Amino acid sequence: NKALLAHHGAEIFLAARKKGVDLYFEASVAGGIPVIKGLREGLIGNEVEGIYGILNGTSNYILSEMGKGEGRSFEAALAEAQQRGYAERNPRLDLNGMDTAHKLSVLTLLAFGRAILPEKMHVEGINGITADDIRNAAGFGSVIKLLGIAKRSGRSLEARVHPVLLPKNHPLASVHGVHNAVSVKGDWVGELMLTGQGAGRRPTTSAVVADIVDVARNLAFGTPQRVPLPGPNKDIRQIRRIGQLEGRYYFRFACIDRPGVLSRISQILGSHRISIASMVQKDRRRDQVVPLIMTTHEARERDVHAALKLIGKLSIVRGKPVRIRMERA
Repeated sequence: NKALLAHHGAEIFLAARKKGVDLYFEASVAGGIPVIKGLREGLIGNEVEGIYGILNGTSNYILSEMGKGEGRSFEAALAEAQQRGYAERNPRLDLNGMDTAHKLSVLTLLAFGRAILPEKMHVEGINGITADDIRNAAGFGSVIKLLGIAKRSGRSLEARVHPVLLPKNHPLASVHGVHNAVSVKGDWVGELMLTGQGAGRRPTTSAVVADIVDVARNLAFGTPQRVPLPGPNKDIRQIRRIGQLEGRYYFRFACIDRPGVLSRISQILGSHRISIASMVQKDRRRDQVVPLIMTTHEARERDVHAALKLIGKLSIVRGKPVRIRMERA
């Protein structure tokens, strides 16, 4: 039911309020983790400022397996996930980020009172992540996770899904395998995190039974809508697009090892107001294709997009440049 709520949650909430009936849907997001109950009840005294979530167990399992030992390929990790029953035969929505976007849309409606359709979010999956990226992230003291992120700033709201380099001391960095986790920041409670099994028969059953018990109690005591569904939040006036955001980035270029390559790439980055924080060039082989790894200081997303588009057209660059956003602890 997460896709239904993601696309029609606001109108379903309105219909339930008008009819005076209950609506419970705990199992729609993060399986057995009571994040929806937490937002509707436990955090009712807070204004939620931000949500960071590992909301898809398949993607988290694959990234976790790719980070073990010498590192497994994406294809090998996916095959094992399917063999173990952690991935569907057609895992497209898990891998391209849309499953996470559906769940983030539900959380955004609950936390901020504003519906953002998955199709209106910036959504990237993990298909382009390689074992080299996982190893490079480890070299920077980080791990790669697929996150759903929603943040409010004043009267503006952003919601996006994409891979992120997280420092190893970030609470979400230690969530491995098929587990899910949701980190919520409230104005009074500060930051808290819920983690556990995000899918499977038993965790889902736990969530469904909890909803049934809540409904039964409301019927027994004649208290329908004891926990009202949120209405639209008219204070939020703007949905911030990805191009407006600023952050730090990890880049991986496949370049021909020739004199002047670094200066040409650096020139394009500099002309787009992108400052290099670190640079690593491994396995130098004259006139062969080698990886060039960079991280940046704070830069605007639209400048990064424009710069990478130009760099990707250089004759000395092979394939599409890889960009992964970085988050602080």
